[in-house]
Amino acid sequence: MRTVYLGLSPYRETHELQLRTVREVQLGDEERIFLTEHEPVYTLGKHGHAENILSLPAGTECIRIERGGDITFHGPGQLVVYPVISLRDHKLGVKAYISLLEETVIRVLERYGIRGERVEGATGVWIDAGTPKERKICAIGVKVSHFVTMHGFALNVNTDLGYFSAINPCGFVDKGVTSIARETGRRISMQQVSALTARTLRSLLDAGK
Repeated sequence: MRTVYLGLSPYRETHELQLRTVREVQLGDEERIFLTEHEPVYTLGKHGHAENILSLPAGTECIRIERGGDITFHGPGQLVVYPVISLRDHKLGVKAYISLLEETVIRVLERYGIRGERVEGATGVWIDAGTPKERKICAIGVKVSHFVTMHGFALNVNTDLGYFSAINPCGFVDKGVTSIARETGRRISMQQVSALTARTLRSLLDAGK
């Protein structure tokens, strides 16, 4: 398994890279974990509802893609992680894999003094779950083809949260969004959180083999 840091990347190019890598892994090539930040873009899952787009800011677009979930935003300051791995080789079902991604983020947040939680029926990682202040810090959406995964999760680190006001994030109209920077009151090193996330994810995947 190889970890690949892409830096700031255009969404469409990274999507094509994932598609090529999925085909390679299906043929037995090395698994990869891509970590990136995207130029500002909105993505809508295959079963997402266009009415959750309220108004797109100038210079952005919304791309419908094949992952699960509804609409979300990707932009600078947000760590996006795309594992292209074989669930069969890791002895994981789809639900267990999503839980593993959530656990990765929960453990990363712990290192910053933040308690991440799951919300039943709402994939992703949340803060103050079950309270009126419930807010999402990480969105998850995946696709699995012949046991090989693509897409993944987006963790708000130093993200400009103003972009989320243009949508109903993940289809929710009554829940907020947050970031590590907002929760801690300080700007976070993207290099540091990227390395920590990669190590944590790889450790959890290796533990299941």
